[in-house]
Amino acid sequence: MQTILTDSTEEAARILNSGCVVAFPTETVYGLGACICHPEAIGKIFQAKGRPGDNPLIVHIYNIKQLDDVASEINESAEKLIERFFPGPLTLVLKKNKSVPDIVTAGLDTVGVRCPANPVAREFLRLACGPVAAPSANLSGLPSSTSWHAVFKDLDGRISCILKGEESTIGLESTIVDCSGASPVLLRAGAITFEALQEVVPGITLNAGTGKESRPKSPGLKYLHYAPKASIVLCTPHEPITAEPDSAYIGLSRPPEGVRVARHCISPEEYGRELFSFFRLCDAEGIRVIYCELPSSTGIGRAIRDRLTRAAGKE
Repeated sequence: MQTILTDSTEEAARILNSGCVVAFPTETVYGLGACICHPEAIGKIFQAKGRPGDNPLIVHIYNIKQLDDVASEINESAEKLIERFFPGPLTLVLKKNKSVPDIVTAGLDTVGVRCPANPVAREFLRLACGPVAAPSANLSGLPSSTSWHAVFKDLDGRISCILKGEESTIGLESTIVDCSGASPVLLRAGAITFEALQEVVPGITLNAGTGKESRPKSPGLKYLHYAPKASIVLCTPHEPITAEPDSAYIGLSRPPEGVRVARHCISPEEYGRELFSFFRLCDAEGIRVIYCELPSSTGIGRAIRDRLTRAAGKE
């Protein structure tokens, strides 16, 4: 299969609407999309990524009018979050409409729904023949792609088209909130922080965790994710580090002496934006060990800690 590279939303949407899989940019990470009206194309997403079938996909819409196409029920908490954060880097888990194929939701009666803010993504979704199911555009288990170059490296020859856009401005996958029950639950941390969510829905709680034998309600909860080839060593701020050969460092503190590749981030936001691209750089440089500083567990630091612990195989 030849993977077409294009910067035309019209061409990419035409390929998508023909029943093919298309990667596209969003403000979080690049997505790998297929229209939910083409279940066979959704199957190609799982095949291209090597993604387990019990890992549900997020459905992307271009405006809130499409919510009725995918959700059967929107409660008060969901309405408040939609009003405050759509479009943006937030996914809501809602009771699904019967029109959503089971392959999208891994057989669950709920569906994750997101309306991206990225203008290229919104125009692409507007031209689509319906809502678009899309996980991150990378091989399963590897760091998510924050540029079309990273998508091409992972998926060239596996998918029909890549819609080229700018690098993702956030660099971490969307915040996911389960609004299918009596009270909202934060399933996955992201750029929309727990503290920001609490201001809108004070009753929100943190996810208690997903067991290895249970079916996850959203992506990013069950399997090893975000992992580079190198071993991840988690460290605390200002912790003394004796760098091993062919090692690297990323964090908010000054890098230790002796590492071959380093990224000193000036803010948690930069840390989140650079994390996955840094992992991919380390793979390209043949790095064997990456020292990753754990940020605070507040704000976007919660999301960074989540990605780091999962990449290290600690969850």
